[in-house]
Amino acid sequence: MVNAAAIVAAAALLGAVPSNYTSIVEFYAPWCGHCKNLQPAYEKAAKSLAGLAKVGAVDCDEESNKPFCGSFGVQGFPTLKIVKPGKTPGKPIVEDYNGPRTAKGIVDALVDKIPNYVKKVEDKTLEKWLADSKDTPKAILFTDKGKTSALMKSIAIEFKGAIEVAQIRNTDKEKASKELFGITEFPTLLLLPGGKEAKEGIIYDGELKKEPMVKFLSQAASPNPDPAPPKVKVSKSKEKKKDEKKKEEKKASKDKEEFESASSSHASQDGQTAGATATEEVLEEAPTESPQPEVDTQKPIVLPDPAPLISTIETEAELATECLGERTGTCILVLLPETSDEISQKAITSLSELAHKYKQRQRSIFPFYGVSSANPSSKNLKASLKLGDTTQIIAVNGRRGWWRQASETLSEQDVTEESIENFVDAIRLGEGSKKKIPAGMIPETPEEPSETEEADVTVTLEKPAVTETILVEEVKEEAVEEKADVHDEL
Repeated sequence: MVNAAAIVAAAALLGAVPSNYTSIVEFYAPWCGHCKNLQPAYEKAAKSLAGLAKVGAVDCDEESNKPFCGSFGVQGFPTLKIVKPGKTPGKPIVEDYNGPRTAKGIVDALVDKIPNYVKKVEDKTLEKWLADSKDTPKAILFTDKGKTSALMKSIAIEFKGAIEVAQIRNTDKEKASKELFGITEFPTLLLLPGGKEAKEGIIYDGELKKEPMVKFLSQAASPNPDPAPPKVKVSKSKEKKKDEKKKEEKKASKDKEEFESASSSHASQDGQTAGATATEEVLEEAPTESPQPEVDTQKPIVLPDPAPLISTIETEAELATECLGERTGTCILVLLPETSDEISQKAITSLSELAHKYKQRQRSIFPFYGVSSANPSSKNLKASLKLGDTTQIIAVNGRRGWWRQASETLSEQDVTEESIENFVDAIRLGEGSKKKIPAGMIPETPEEPSETEEADVTVTLEKPAVTETILVEEVKEEAVEEKADVHDEL
């Protein structure tokens, strides 16, 4: 199992060694088939989280670990617990992890719980931020993205209390900040060793990876040791120490007895139900629930139901009605390939999650659709816009006659929820360049006949004892519709 960070993570659980990082700890037993099934996914998650969070594992069959496992009410294997830094040092927040037993599920859950110490700064707040703790070194990331990445969160954790870290988004509104520091490319990381003076700014020109970025920032301040060094405690009297030691030994003995009882019961059940091998067991089966440990805790993670998938447009008529008509507004379309692949599946999933999130927040946004490869309009659209046969994500506006592509060649990074949300935000804010939709792609509405038509209309006028028949000429005026000029949507 993963052992590299086991001591740190376990100590963080105990609260004995304060850590600024979020951690996950697996409590396992070597004989447990479910634990063996989890091992590949858990080790893959550990590699993905390297530098971002701590991943550890505790062998509860080890004699010296039994009191520890018992103190957290571990009764089934594997049991996973997430540990977040609490407000009070030495008192972390502990939660049971009940999410998917997959590398992605574990990584997503931990990334979501990484503390964010990165300050979002704008032109109007920059001066105040620079003035606060003016002698403290500062680092600013200028970026096109609105959301703070896990990497920047981990950088801020690494230098918490030593370097103030901020993020400024590249928009048309934030011009003063860019001009002050001479920033022309994005992303750009800037270090102010003195804390305030723009002329002292040093621009980072290395890879956007944690190790070289930490090394660059270390010229202004040393990163925090993790775990943090223990605080010096006032010495207690010998008698008081003895009493506390007896209490701890008594509690450890009780925890060990309770754990051994639960563990032997679990092992017995595991032996009876599984003449099965590890590969025959189902990874998704949930471990036996464990009671809440005696520390400051939050409620266990409650994972929401999966978001409903976005609608798929199957016909030409539907596509014209929803997105490619003279009166249709902005749509985000995923043009699907003939054979489904990982990119197309992830694109649909990310857009579905995003649409679900907007709906829950009651946020009005333009519609998202998948377009089936069986829809004749899909091929026509790709040919007219000179797109490849692979998965494509585009925004179109029939009324204003423009379109925009998310990326020429989609990678896994381009179809994450964060990347797609950035694309949607750019469309919503009118950022970036748009292209004109080629002629003929938007069907024109048939015009009314213009010639004057004569019709016999008989009108009966009622007068006392008189009926008069009058022949009148009906003239139909040609309806004139003004077509709006193509321009960017703000």
